[in-house]
Amino acid sequence: MLISATKNAPRTIEELLPPSIAAKLDRLDVFSRRVFAGKLPGERRSKRRGRSVEFDDFREYAAGDDLRHVDWNIYARFDRLIIKLFREEEDLALHLVVDASPSMFAGEQEGRPGQPEVASKAVFAHRLAMALAYVGLVRNNRVSIATVGREVVAGRSWRMTPLRGRLSLHRIGDFLLGSLAEGGGKASELEADVRRAAAGMSGRGLVVLLSDLLVPGAGAKGLAAIAAGEHASLDAYCLQILSPAELDPARAAKLGLSGDLRLTDIETGRGVELTISTPALARYRERLEEFLRESRSACRTRGVAHFLVPTDTPIDRLVVDSLRRGGMMR
Repeated sequence: MLISATKNAPRTIEELLPPSIAAKLDRLDVFSRRVFAGKLPGERRSKRRGRSVEFDDFREYAAGDDLRHVDWNIYARFDRLIIKLFREEEDLALHLVVDASPSMFAGEQEGRPGQPEVASKAVFAHRLAMALAYVGLVRNNRVSIATVGREVVAGRSWRMTPLRGRLSLHRIGDFLLGSLAEGGGKASELEADVRRAAAGMSGRGLVVLLSDLLVPGAGAKGLAAIAAGEHASLDAYCLQILSPAELDPARAAKLGLSGDLRLTDIETGRGVELTISTPALARYRERLEEFLRESRSACRTRGVAHFLVPTDTPIDRLVVDSLRRGGMMR
């Protein structure tokens, strides 16, 4: 991958999430594969009967039932105490964990004739996080965001505590814009950062990791921190974000990836000299396929749903179509 200064990073919330995309997300809601009831009233109906205003069923009165739920019309007609049951509303949490390590700031590519520019992985991940946060907030779910994979700049928070409602959109947007403005910074231990973020998660709902999973020597170990085994109340998702040039290195030739090169790992500082040739590209593709298989396997064995997301995918199509078909949205 090639790292260059990000030229087209969004600077306003409208650039981070254009109104045209937000309008397409208004009809969506995040969805948990498990039906849970939380501590606070939310926007989601559960199977649990409780105290909301939506009628569900009747049953016979039992000692200790709240007399306010007795249907007195039935009592007057049949001399029977019948309790009205209501469908309780469910509180849902959406935890977003955004990889902001140096490798995520690669992948920006100028548009070809008739094609749009491709944003860096970091820009794409932050835009996607804003889109997912938007869906959660407008549906009155609790949304939290954490950025991981780089050392924290003094005076900047790496995490936002859970927020709720449309009025929180600007706080989420400002947090993500500030994260992008910091750039890649110095790499930190991604697995430890993800574990730290996961340790603060609460409630029931979804946790979503947005990362390229390019962790030197660690593979997808950070996935264990968000796995269902550690957070049984959360559905876990990994959106593995890679650039078109990473998925097809032939497309990187336009960025200067050709001939005799010395490539330096942006996160470890280790370098390697090589000649870009047909055999070298073939070996790269083999390693890429192995890496993707390992990523999918790591997710599957930990109960994490895996999505491979190229950064030239339109955000609205990804959320409205792919993630909805994958069960994250409805």
